[in-house]
Amino acid sequence: MKSIPFYKMSGAGNDFILIDNRTGVMDELTLIELIKGVCRHKLSVGADGVILIENSDTVDFRWRFFNADASVAEMCGNGARCAARMACMLGIAQTRVRFETIAGIIDAEVAPGGQVKIRLTDPSEARVNFPVALSTGISTISSINTGVPHVVIEMEDVAHAPVRDMGREVRYHNDFSPAGTNVNFVSKQTDGMLAVRTYERGVENETLACGTGATASALIMAHRHGLTSPVRLTTKSGSILTIYFEQKDGRFYNLYLEGDARLIYTAQLNEEAWK
Repeated sequence: MKSIPFYKMSGAGNDFILIDNRTGVMDELTLIELIKGVCRHKLSVGADGVILIENSDTVDFRWRFFNADASVAEMCGNGARCAARMACMLGIAQTRVRFETIAGIIDAEVAPGGQVKIRLTDPSEARVNFPVALSTGISTISSINTGVPHVVIEMEDVAHAPVRDMGREVRYHNDFSPAGTNVNFVSKQTDGMLAVRTYERGVENETLACGTGATASALIMAHRHGLTSPVRLTTKSGSILTIYFEQKDGRFYNLYLEGDARLIYTAQLNEEAWK
């Protein structure tokens, strides 16, 4: 029976299956079936996504990132931190890492203990405070692309946000078709931090954290409320993500995301994991 070595990692509560594919251990013909199979909770390993670490001609490595439904994502902030730490564990890089994504080249710095800080590509397509027609009426939302598209909805208290129902409706809304969007619900806390919950495209449900979503939420709230860098956010998992940025003439640049990247275990995938 064929078996594939893998690493199970977690970034702020987003969990991933990472595979060293530099020698071509993955069968491209069955790749989609494998991804969907192994990401199933209870029936298999269970994960929010699969990350393949592959060779690059220009930087330390390139990744291919797949959501749990096997769709390709341009970028994932929590997954990027895990990939950077895995590269150090594999000896691909030391403490500073550069790797290719569809969204561009990502720079990372891996600290002892599993804290990782990544430099994200500059955000784009920012729109603030525009109306969208939903089944419950007209809602005022904002959107920004932080490597992948995100909608940000500010609420009084995200603990009571209709993440699953409203998130799904916005994710599939005609205004964001055909690609769809991730949807974040964010509120200010009394301690000066933000609280965020995210409905993730590709997972099609709320996840415990979303790095690019936390970044999108921090930037939109910085624009709306004059917040200055760094901005710290509490995720659904309870983990803290810190966003660093510079701002000039209404534009954000020098964007960094910092948080944990934990190694949970290493093991072997057998065919029964995805069949």
